[in-house]
Amino acid sequence: MNLVLFEPGELDAPLPRGDVRARHIVEVLRLGVGATIEAGVIDGVVGVATLTEVGAAALRLSFEPGAEPPPLPDITLVVGLPRPPSARDVLRDATTLGVRAIHFVTPQLGDPNYATSSLWKTGEWRRQLIQGAGQARCTRLPAVTWGRRLATVLAESPATERLALHNDEAAAPLSRWRRADGGSGVLVAIGPERGWGPRDLVALSEGGCSLWHLGRRVLRVELAVAAALTLVGAARG
Repeated sequence: MNLVLFEPGELDAPLPRGDVRARHIVEVLRLGVGATIEAGVIDGVVGVATLTEVGAAALRLSFEPGAEPPPLPDITLVVGLPRPPSARDVLRDATTLGVRAIHFVTPQLGDPNYATSSLWKTGEWRRQLIQGAGQARCTRLPAVTWGRRLATVLAESPATERLALHNDEAAAPLSRWRRADGGSGVLVAIGPERGWGPRDLVALSEGGCSLWHLGRRVLRVELAVAAALTLVGAARG
């Protein structure tokens, strides 16, 4: 954890010793009373927390608020809903790299049961966001949806530049993409393990997406997400 994140109001309450953040402070960082750590309020300010008490059952912290972090990059990530282990990686790593929204859509060639896994039912998806944001030393979390149609997400997005990855149909590598003059938000669409189906490609075309590739080797979804966001982020400066 490069930044220990708390929900609003949590900093005023004892932090149970069994909490992963308490274990990190005491067992990994090996901090005692009087030590300080970088901390932040989720979707709020970054500041400094001072450890005021280390008890057998809980810790207590005193928080000194600082500045608001910068806004998230205006990048929308659209992903064909993958297996839950891959979705966990995408949630965490995309948040670390920085996106404004992540939409897991139901692709033609995907398994609709993925949308009902415990990842989404138990709130674990949000814990992955928090982990990714803490790694990036940022308090801001992207908006997340899952289980919606690709066409619906494309229709609702305000992004003016729209890119979709496809190994076979795309003519140019994503490394050649450059931001258009006057362009604002960027939407990046990446298919599931089996790729975009014919109906998906129609929806992408009708939704204004141009096709790009990351080379001819077939990548895992989570690796394709990381590579694509890195290239888009670099091109946006």
